[in-house]
Amino acid sequence: MYELVVERHFSAAHFLPNYPGPCSRLHGHNFIVRAYVRGERLEASGMLVDFGVLKKALLGILEELDHHSLNELPAFAAQAPTTENIAYWIAQELGKCDLSGAHVHKIEVWETPGQAAAYYPID
Repeated sequence: MYELVVERHFSAAHFLPNYPGPCSRLHGHNFIVRAYVRGERLEASGMLVDFGVLKKALLGILEELDHHSLNELPAFAAQAPTTENIAYWIAQELGKCDLSGAHVHKIEVWETPGQAAAYYPID
């Protein structure tokens, strides 16, 4: 089994409705996202998937979130934009991309240097 990881960043604001604390007010983060993909077979090039392809796919997804108020986006109309739900949404979107046979193994979303949430799609 091979695994690749790429890291990208985005900045956004959000608030957590029904949360009994300061995060219920509008605030922002400089999020760090790490996307892990896995696969059994390498392409003829000797790569699982080209890093450039993976980075471009992740960046395209994060551009939908970057410099927005996440609560206002359709992706979070039915659920609060918690770090857990952001990781889930990114995993779902990246799973729709052509990754040359690789599959999304894990998405980590760091909202501060000391705290993150991860989502593992069920294979």
